[in-house]
Amino acid sequence: MTQDTSETTRRLNVLVVEDSPPMRKMIVFALSRIRSLQVNEADDGVDALRKLATLKYDLIITDINMPILDGLKLVKRLRADGAYMNVPIIIITTEGAAEDRQRALALGANAYITKPIQAPQVIKL
Repeated sequence: MTQDTSETTRRLNVLVVEDSPPMRKMIVFALSRIRSLQVNEADDGVDALRKLATLKYDLIITDINMPILDGLKLVKRLRADGAYMNVPIIIITTEGAAEDRQRALALGANAYITKPIQAPQVIKL
């Protein structure tokens, strides 16, 4: 009897939402070193919503400060969407105040990490 391994070998889809190209590239580069991940990029919250409508993601990493639709509004919208209600969301941001952290976690973020962040820290996520 052979076991179907398609589920165990499935790559996890990760969406990195970051408006700063250098920071986005660093996060994507670090995550792409993990073979089990398929990493996609969005340059702001609106771009993220477009991508989230076309592919199911297993993890979302987002900045807070972005034009048009910021990361906190993105988290709030995703937590109201049944498809993304329980998907892990990690915030990586320059906003280090305790109030910002509390607000993000209250909206449904699973983790809150302040920049600057290095590639090895991203891999540990």
